[in-house]
Amino acid sequence: MALETVLLAVGRGDKERVDALTETVADIAGPAGATVVLAHVFGEDEYAEVREKLDIDPAAEVTADNVAERYSTVREIRSTLDAAGLDVVVRGGVGDYGERVVEIAGEEDADLVVVGGRSRSPTGKAVFGSTAQSVMLNAPCPVTFVRGA
Repeated sequence: MALETVLLAVGRGDKERVDALTETVADIAGPAGATVVLAHVFGEDEYAEVREKLDIDPAAEVTADNVAERYSTVREIRSTLDAAGLDVVVRGGVGDYGERVVEIAGEEDADLVVVGGRSRSPTGKAVFGSTAQSVMLNAPCPVTFVRGA
């Protein structure tokens, strides 16, 4: 299977995994010549906070894609991937992280999704749930998990 589209899903907790996520995606997408869809999903409250921090008028016609493009972690990752010569498209979403990542993967016809997360004990997963696990179980394509500290 040829990789044409790799979706890199980043969220609020991925700031400390930027290097690992970026290196993984560049290693996978670069040789394949794949387009990278850099997706950031905001929770409802987080989206309102970020719009305010970015000084976006609450009445302004702005999409989640526009807000994601201005988000610092997304800008940092995009800059690194652009420098590596990769084609990058930014997508934003609002709502449940796992659900929206899966939806965006379907909308973009992704061949692979890359998600980050941290190691948890089996008990931790049972008590707190796992967004990455939700993506792995529901994505329309294979998923690569990049473990952080």
